[in-house]
Amino acid sequence: MADEDRNLIEILEANSPIDFNKYIGYVSSPKCGAIATFAGTTRDTFDGKEVLELQYEAYVPMAIRCLKSLCSSARSSWDIHSIAVAHCLGTVPVGETSVFVAISSVHRADALDACKFLIDELKASVPIWKKEVYTNGEVWKENKEFIERMPDLGKASHDQAGACSGKKKVDAHERKSCCGKKVKVNDKSADSCR
Repeated sequence: MADEDRNLIEILEANSPIDFNKYIGYVSSPKCGAIATFAGTTRDTFDGKEVLELQYEAYVPMAIRCLKSLCSSARSSWDIHSIAVAHCLGTVPVGETSVFVAISSVHRADALDACKFLIDELKASVPIWKKEVYTNGEVWKENKEFIERMPDLGKASHDQAGACSGKKKVDAHERKSCCGKKVKVNDKSADSCR
């Protein structure tokens, strides 16, 4: 099976909750010892303002194309078995999930690092827009990851800025592992822990 055949990417219409079991089941495999997930939920406050809900809009064909490109980039940098990404459109009330990523791999470091990469890049470059609705108003919000790239957008070409029109190359210095280096335990140390 080709790598892209092991990607499940869905942009869900309004009032379609994310089914965690569906996406975890999709990436599950006896070949894999790890499944890393990320669930983004609506919190009740932001900068001291009470949040009522989030509202999402997207340019769906481009969002799917961008997510496919990000999956390819992740696969070129980590040893991944399967990827599932789901994002809701419409209103997402406080406590509900708007985005879910699940990635399986043989070892946890690949799944964890690829999961972090995928959610960070999704928030920075995929054309999905978020409006925060407060008790005293509302505002369209840029994600922190997008804002951090703003200076780069003026200096670099669209592709160099990590936009989804092409594969994003993950350089070694960008690959900040959430797992750190692998540690080998010698037998004497293991014996002392028993």
